Amino acid sequence: MDSSERDGRTHAPRIAFGNTKSAPPKTGSTRARVLLFLLSAIILTLLLFIAPPALLAQEDTLLEGHLQVDNPANLTALDAELLYQRLLPKMIQGYILSGRPDARNYKRWTRYNSAPYRSSQHGQRFINNYGNDLAADYAFFEQAEQLPEGARLAKDSFTVTSAGTVFPGPLFLMEKMARGFNQASGDWRYSMIMPDGSLFGETKGVGDKQVTFCSDCHAQAANLDQLYFLPPAYRLPQSED
Repeated sequence: MDSSERDGRTHAPRIAFGNTKSAPPKTGSTRARVLLFLLSAIILTLLLFIAPPALLAQEDTLLEGHLQVDNPANLTALDAELLYQRLLPKMIQGYILSGRPDARNYKRWTRYNSAPYRSSQHGQRFINNYGNDLAADYAFFEQAEQLPEGARLAKDSFTVTSAGTVFPGPLFLMEKMARGFNQASGDWRYSMIMPDGSLFGETKGVGDKQVTFCSDCHAQAANLDQLYFLPPAYRLPQSED
């Protein structure tokens, strides 16, 4: 799992906007003030929702769920978080087409990471960790107790290619089932929902063999309830209550 962050960069990553045109020049003090106000509003919007750095989304590619980033090798944790928030509505739109309640609800669960991070176990995608109320002990990471039946964990994902293309990735789901559900998976049911909402596979369900790599990988952490945890640098501080 590559969790390293770059602390500096010479050129900030930037998403290129297309189909943008400058407003025609206006004359007169009133028009000048109006234009200044509009420009200020645009800049403020960019600062609030996109920058820093100046991440400018191209309308037509955004509708398709794709963004473009300059200097992807210099992507910082902040850059990754801004990209994630920009792409998230499109990701959720795709996931909910699966008809799975968790695909719609996981964003209401507790988030455990401060920013997306690359995961080698998930194809070098950037991922985020969420858990429902029954998975609350996950917040203790390596010191967590065994999670109870009904605990659910979700990892949504997106890819940033070496060419700077950004697009949604699968939604990875884990649900702790009743004892005896599947000894090999530690009674976890793994599901993988693709960005278009199709079900790639599910433990003891459709495409079962296509998600055995999930249980095989997690079985290596049998002493931790077959759970892996995010890099320490990305862990959000948890309440001691």
